[in-house]
Amino acid sequence: MPKLTIAAVLLVLVALAATMSYTGYLVVGVLADLLGTGRVIAGLLLGVLFARFPSTRGGRLHLVGLLPTAARRPLILGILMLCLARFLFDGADVSAIVTAFTATFLVVYPWLKKAVLARVSSSVMQFAAGRNGAVPVDDNVIEGEFRETKG
Repeated sequence: MPKLTIAAVLLVLVALAATMSYTGYLVVGVLADLLGTGRVIAGLLLGVLFARFPSTRGGRLHLVGLLPTAARRPLILGILMLCLARFLFDGADVSAIVTAFTATFLVVYPWLKKAVLARVSSSVMQFAAGRNGAVPVDDNVIEGEFRETKG
């Protein structure tokens, strides 16, 4: 069963990667059309806009980019919504579905990441050395304390 589960997870990840890659291809195409440039120039503009470079500050490694971290996700969602509107206006159903799926995944990803990490960490911490897992409780057992008195 573990091999089947691993195969299913890998298949889902490959499908997700293919969907995201195709969406990137579609977004670059729409932006190239809107800007009146070629795909290469539109892709380079997006690459420069979203690029992040390593930098050391105070002896620690940080990533530095043109956009602040808080602005990256809303800008990506805005670009995806622009592309989705363009595909719906043009009647490109498959492209609209793929773009909508990617936008939905981008919105759901933080919650999904937190839920999966909590699930994995709870199962790993249960078997960690030196830790006792949850003791199973039997509801049919009545616990009581008895004291013996002399007299």
